[in-house]
Amino acid sequence: MSELDPERLPRHVAIIMDGNGRWARRRGLPRFYGHREGVKVVKRIITKACEIPIPVLTLYAFSRENWERPQEEIMVLMELLRTYLREELPEMKTRGIRFKVIGERERFPSDIQEMIARCEEETASCSRMTLVLALSYGGRAEIVRAVRLLAEEVKAGKVSPEAITPETFARYLYTADLPDPDLLIRTSGEQRISNFLLYQCAYTEFYFTPVLWPDFTEEEFLKALRDYQRRERRFGRV
Repeated sequence: MSELDPERLPRHVAIIMDGNGRWARRRGLPRFYGHREGVKVVKRIITKACEIPIPVLTLYAFSRENWERPQEEIMVLMELLRTYLREELPEMKTRGIRFKVIGERERFPSDIQEMIARCEEETASCSRMTLVLALSYGGRAEIVRAVRLLAEEVKAGKVSPEAITPETFARYLYTADLPDPDLLIRTSGEQRISNFLLYQCAYTEFYFTPVLWPDFTEEEFLKALRDYQRRERRFGRV
């Protein structure tokens, strides 16, 4: 960590955790083995981010499109999520990690919705780091949701159309209480953002690595942060 400049750390790092299925397939294993290994990496990266510290870490854990996967795989993913929420809550409280979920949580089984609510409630006062899981999340759906909420406010006379600014609009997003991502990391070699935080990533720095998520180590995470610190961010200015 001494190689990182503490004055130039990103406030918010987002990660598209890609490659679990390919990791398993290359080893002749069912896809769920890759997901299980991926959860282990999640825990290690959260620990490292908390140590550095990174104020906000957002992980793309389950997209809206992921509901189209085979039912057997979805069942495995749901059980992994249950286990994670149950086992990690005490650890989050001990480390001072605030937990937050963005996405259509209502699509999950009721017991998972209750577990999410409990984790959010019991860590609400934690302030060392905010951990965000994007679950049943889609960037376009989030923007449409925000438009509908804002339109209702306009219709009710609470907001005038002339008063709507980018800052006003952002208050209707899931991430209203968070800074935009400074750095977006995607593993597995794919170079796209896959409908993730579309509005928030307007000036985000992207880092793509060929490393599959189950092979993504703490050193790979630090490598991405060091690369970020070598960049000059101008936000459209000279």
